[in-house]
Amino acid sequence: MTDKNTALDQQQAFDPLDMNNYKVEKLPKMEKSGFEKWMARLGGPIAALVFILLYWVVDIPLFDNIDFSQLGDKAQARLAVIGEENFIRICYAMLAIFCSSIILWITEAVQSYLTSLLVIMAVIICDVTTQKEAFAQLGHPVMWLNILSFVLASMLVKTKVAKRFALWFVLKFGKSASGIFFSFLVINVVLSLFISATTVKATILLPIFMVVAAIFGASQGKRNNFGRNLVLQNLFQINIGASAFMTGSGANLLAISLLMGAYSSVSIIYSDWLVAAFPLAMILLLIGWFVGVKLIFPLKPEEKKPQIQGGMERLREELTAMGKMKVEEFKSIAIFVGVLVMWVTESWHGISAEVVVLIGAIVALLPGIGVVKWNDVDIPWHLMIFSAGAYVIGSGLNATDLPSMLVGAGMDALGITAQTPFIVLYLLLTGLMLFSGLVFQSKNMRALVFLPIAIGVEKQFGLPPLSLSFPVSLLIEHVYVLPFNSKPAALLYTTNHYSWSDTFKFGITMMLIAWVMIVIWGQTVLHWLGYTPGLF
Repeated sequence: MTDKNTALDQQQAFDPLDMNNYKVEKLPKMEKSGFEKWMARLGGPIAALVFILLYWVVDIPLFDNIDFSQLGDKAQARLAVIGEENFIRICYAMLAIFCSSIILWITEAVQSYLTSLLVIMAVIICDVTTQKEAFAQLGHPVMWLNILSFVLASMLVKTKVAKRFALWFVLKFGKSASGIFFSFLVINVVLSLFISATTVKATILLPIFMVVAAIFGASQGKRNNFGRNLVLQNLFQINIGASAFMTGSGANLLAISLLMGAYSSVSIIYSDWLVAAFPLAMILLLIGWFVGVKLIFPLKPEEKKPQIQGGMERLREELTAMGKMKVEEFKSIAIFVGVLVMWVTESWHGISAEVVVLIGAIVALLPGIGVVKWNDVDIPWHLMIFSAGAYVIGSGLNATDLPSMLVGAGMDALGITAQTPFIVLYLLLTGLMLFSGLVFQSKNMRALVFLPIAIGVEKQFGLPPLSLSFPVSLLIEHVYVLPFNSKPAALLYTTNHYSWSDTFKFGITMMLIAWVMIVIWGQTVLHWLGYTPGLF
């Protein structure tokens, strides 16, 4: 009886409308499954074995029959310095480094940043690239764009502009169930403009949509279709919203780096990505709303109405408690709007996105004028080191032209020739990128694996630059099907608003729709913009 009374007291003590109950640190942590634990234990030995076999033991005929005249510019430059025999040796080394690092990243045998440090060390020791070039990747322009974007994001989080905007928008336009869903759609897109970390967006919004879910009857383990839709829609919107902007995530920036590194004559600026990706993202978000709310998890009549009277008033109280907008908030908005305007108009003034965000970060940090101090800035350096390792991999792949060689061998094995219709290659590569999101836990890693393949196919078959690699880049953010597919997916699964089968049904449906949409996009918008030659 005492236990029952204690449980009842705890239930009564829990206030479903208190945002403090939904802080990330109070959510249950996802434990690794038995399979994941075994992967972590075996990942290190397997990676070491793969490295030894590929570098010292296995004879790869492909490298013994290299047509040196067909190598890319960077590979030709490396060949001129080290000679043919050493070039073949570094091809073995690069393949061994690439395969073993992918194993370590997938199995999480060691932390991702440690794998990147091992990659940098191995590339230097094996003489794949020079020490100067390997270390220089930490100073890559895209790295600076990434780092300085976190300065601006920290500015908006510290001043609570993001939270104020989210609360205000839900209260202003969330008068009904449909209004709430569309409110969060708009909020996620707006936040994607200035927050490049999808996990940060999830952390900001989670307490708000958890309270809204409780207002509509979904809380404390009680599930309904409103709660399922609200959380799954937010997960989808967090990721697809990021795909709309070049700065929407670090993986997008990595993709740009790989593309521009592979094609020295190619330049992709903020507005280029925006024109190609933003409309596609908006269409997918609207389709996602329809599929979730109307088809897979249709709302019952009672789920369309608030179950807790005065619930929205609690959100209003939360907004009121923030007080009037402060000078720092207005400054934050002004700084970031200025940065966005400069990004979008880069083709007019010629100032690169990296320099624009540098100017914004300097203004944000200036004493007396800015709104943050360096200690307020939350830069995930472990992710920066991970990215540096990824860029080193890209540099090594370019130095050896390995993707082109492997793609050529693979295409020969599959019987794919220069006469193969472009649509077949397009479907194959976009499908690989999309559905790899079911297995790979890192968007950066997916970009690192599949973009070089797409670039290699373009070069192997003499296709226009970006005709395959750019459409593949637009699919990086599709990591929402299963709880382990991304950090936001893992975080939102702990809310206990949906099951594995729920997220799979909605996620796999949207992934298939996204595949159809990227095909339509390749035949229309990307063709009109000059990226694809047309699919049919």
